[in-house]
Amino acid sequence: MEMLNSSIACDQRLSEVDIQGSMAYAKALEKASILTKTELEKILSGLEKISEEWSKGVFVVKQSDEDIHTANERRLKELIGDVAGKLHTGRSRNDQVELEFASITLNSMDAISERDFVVELLFVATLLMIHLSKLAEDLIIFSTTEFGFVTLSDAYSTGSSLMPQKKNPDSLELIRSKAGRVFGRLAAVLMVLKGLPSTYNKDLQEDKEAVFDVVDTLTAVLQVATGVISTLQINKESMEKALTPEMLSTDLALYLVRKGMPFRQAHTASGKAVHLAETKGIALNKLTLEDLKSISPLFASDVSQVFSVVNSVEQYTAVGGTAKSSVSAQIEQLRELLKKQKEQA
Repeated sequence: MEMLNSSIACDQRLSEVDIQGSMAYAKALEKASILTKTELEKILSGLEKISEEWSKGVFVVKQSDEDIHTANERRLKELIGDVAGKLHTGRSRNDQVELEFASITLNSMDAISERDFVVELLFVATLLMIHLSKLAEDLIIFSTTEFGFVTLSDAYSTGSSLMPQKKNPDSLELIRSKAGRVFGRLAAVLMVLKGLPSTYNKDLQEDKEAVFDVVDTLTAVLQVATGVISTLQINKESMEKALTPEMLSTDLALYLVRKGMPFRQAHTASGKAVHLAETKGIALNKLTLEDLKSISPLFASDVSQVFSVVNSVEQYTAVGGTAKSSVSAQIEQLRELLKKQKEQA
C-alpha cells in the first residue's frame, strides 16, 4: 500500500516550488499574527536549508515520505523542531501553492480538484506530436532508396548491424513513436478524470507523472526535430528525376478551361489524352498536336507550355499557392508569428 500510495519519486522535481509556496504561506501566517517574527525566521531558515539540500542532491528521502509535501515537512521538523508544525495552520497539502495570478479562485472545490489546465497542456502537446509524427513519416519515406529526396545527417541516423549500405532514420522513427506515448498520457488523464466526483481525490496524483513525462518527451523531441531539419540534405536532382509529364494532367485540363471549355469536359478531355499516351506507350508530353486535336480542337501549339514544371508551379500565386512568391510570403508570415510569440513569452 505504501508503494502504491507514494508519489515522492515523481514529486521530487517539485521540491523548490513546494518550498517557495511554504515560504509565502509562512509570511502570510506571520502577517496574520499566527507566527511570531522569530518563528517565521526559524521556518524560513529551515526551508532555505532544505532547498540547499535538494539543489546539492543530498536530501535523504525516507520510506515514510508519502510525497514532496510530507518529505519537506518531516525534514523541517528535524531541523527546527515542533515550531515546524505551525506552518500548516489552516492549510492542506492540496493548496500548498504560491499564488502567482491576479486573483484567487472563487470556488474552493474547483481550486483543489480542477485539472483542465493539465488536460489542455497534454492536448496541445499531443496535437504538436501528431504534426511532428506526420513530418517524421514524410521524411522517412523521402529518405528511402526508392525516393532519395532527402538524406539525414549521420548525427541523426545509424548504420545497420547487418547491411553496411543501410542508413536507419532512428531519430525520425523515435519522434514518430513518441507521439503514441504522449497521446497515451492524455488518454490516461482523461480516463482518470471522467470517473471522479467534483472535488479532490487521490486519483489526481496521476496527473503529475503524466505532465512531467510529456514535457520531458516533447522537449527532447523538439530538440531532435530541430537538429534533423537544420542538418537535412535536400537532393534536388533526385526530386527532378521523379517528375513526370503525367503529373501535369490537371494543368492540361486547366489549359482547356482557359480556352473556354467547362471544367468537367476539360477534365474528361485530359483523361482521354492520358489514356491515349498510355495506349501508345509514350509520355503525355510526347503526344503530337494532331493527337491532341483529335481529342479537342481547342488544343493549339501553345499547349507545349503546359508541360513545364516550373511554369506549373509558378502559375499558382494565390495565398497558399506553390509559386515562389507565395511560399516566401508564407514563410515570412510564420517568422513574424514566431517573433511575436517569443516577445510574448
